[in-house]
Amino acid sequence: MGKIFASLPPNFRHPIIVAPHRLKHVRHGFVEALRLKSALEIIEPIDKQKIEAGKIYIAPANYHMSAEPDAYLSLTTEGMRLSSRPSIDITLSSVGELYKDNTLGILLTGANKDGAYGMKVINDHGGITIVQDPLTCMVDTMPKSAMEITKIDYVMSVDEIIKVLLSTNR
Repeated sequence: MGKIFASLPPNFRHPIIVAPHRLKHVRHGFVEALRLKSALEIIEPIDKQKIEAGKIYIAPANYHMSAEPDAYLSLTTEGMRLSSRPSIDITLSSVGELYKDNTLGILLTGANKDGAYGMKVINDHGGITIVQDPLTCMVDTMPKSAMEITKIDYVMSVDEIIKVLLSTNR
């Protein structure tokens, strides 16, 4: 994730919404470390925060994050999904349902099946889906799980994912 964020130019014109698996009791350090690498503003949103172009929104530790109508983010502490809060499935599903074919869903390395269903929702709504090539993952469970339940448009290395993101900024 850090390499991707470091590669995006300061004039990147799309919002990025991220739901990484995080330790629920560690509130500081993660986002601050990412901010050192990125030319874009990285935000841990508050509930009902407006989504703006050119900003990266990272789900706060121990909160599910959803995209809602009128382009704002909703935070909840409902039960864990697949032992995770934030749940990648909740975030990806909400973005796919809201933005439909204007969605680009990316799923990187990870150790459980969280994110697979969200990628299916994005696919079902006409969005584009990309998973990190399992051969390049530290742990390949997440991308492989998504590939098992839906048609993934692209299987790519992190460097190839960066090139796709940069191409959307033209």
